[in-house]
Amino acid sequence: MKSIRVFILMALVFLEFGCSTKKNILQETLASDNPKIKNVMSNPEAYELQIIYTQVIRDKNNKVSFKDFTYNLNANNYFYPASTIKFPIAILTLQKLSTIENTSKDTQYTIEGNPDKLQFSKEISKVFAVSDNEASTNLLEFLGFDYVNESMKAKGLQPFRLCHRVSGSDPRSLATKPILLYKNEGSSITIPSVLSKPSISLNLKNIKKGIGYMKNDSLVKGSFDFSNRNYYPLETLHNTMKRIVFPDAFKESERFKLTEKDREFILFSMQNLPKNAGYDPVKYYDGYCKFLMFGDTKKNIPANIKIYNKVGNAFGTLIDCAYIIDTENKVEFIVSATLLVNKDGVFNDDKYEYDTIGLPFLGELGRQLYAKNLKLKAK
Repeated sequence: MKSIRVFILMALVFLEFGCSTKKNILQETLASDNPKIKNVMSNPEAYELQIIYTQVIRDKNNKVSFKDFTYNLNANNYFYPASTIKFPIAILTLQKLSTIENTSKDTQYTIEGNPDKLQFSKEISKVFAVSDNEASTNLLEFLGFDYVNESMKAKGLQPFRLCHRVSGSDPRSLATKPILLYKNEGSSITIPSVLSKPSISLNLKNIKKGIGYMKNDSLVKGSFDFSNRNYYPLETLHNTMKRIVFPDAFKESERFKLTEKDREFILFSMQNLPKNAGYDPVKYYDGYCKFLMFGDTKKNIPANIKIYNKVGNAFGTLIDCAYIIDTENKVEFIVSATLLVNKDGVFNDDKYEYDTIGLPFLGELGRQLYAKNLKLKAK
């Protein structure tokens, strides 16, 4: 009898120890009693919640390694990537430009059918500052779908699929428009239209969502089919962030082929606030494209907090992938999260719970992760 009691006691100690070793900041945050967290965690499956949180670990030589913690992460559980698809488009624009002599991020170009003279650096800035759809499409006309898809595959950033634009009169056209590119020394070259390969329908879980969708102001009953949409699962998005922020942590073949000056420009654009990029600070407040920590507030972001990120929101899906730094307290971490807020199950009706559930959750998630990292740093 005594031996049985000893065995049970040892088992209880083991279980307690086992639970404590598995305990992490992400788990603690998701177990919070804060209503902004509890609103989602009371039924996370309904919100299709996925999260990746990464501790950035530096050794005595400042060499970086990562420790990842995940919640419900599954690349087979489809979510619409929305504007996060613009992240690799912006990066790969500078990679492709580097292969053309006498060009730079400030090179100008025109697109057939559009008389405006565009500048690559300004279009990239718009993509990050306010997630401008037209700017992203203007960059994609220069790249083409195949270039983006093949480049992501070459970097080991899979699974991934870009198959349509996020704006324009013909977003699914596989052909790019011809471009006239003005080289820095005064000459110009024509980049002809490129026809990309057609893609096949995705076969994933949750690829068909909801009970209906709006089309031409009428309700169509039945699931909304995302099988022919862009695909950028959270882990691939998160790993894109790691590569652009910490390229030295990866093999050369896995890095984007950017000059250090171009990489610094991407990083600057990612953290730059709309007001510093020339936008109306009332309409485009600091948290406009900073969902994690500040998405549910219009307060100014403190100068010591830098958020390098890319957000997306469409069809009730919210996504943010962010590298967050406190420059004063030396706190740094990466977090990516997505959730669906579409209570009525009808898509394309503009009735989503962004402001009441989605953004409060992401804002509080970011704040609690930051606070817990700050507490760890103080120990």
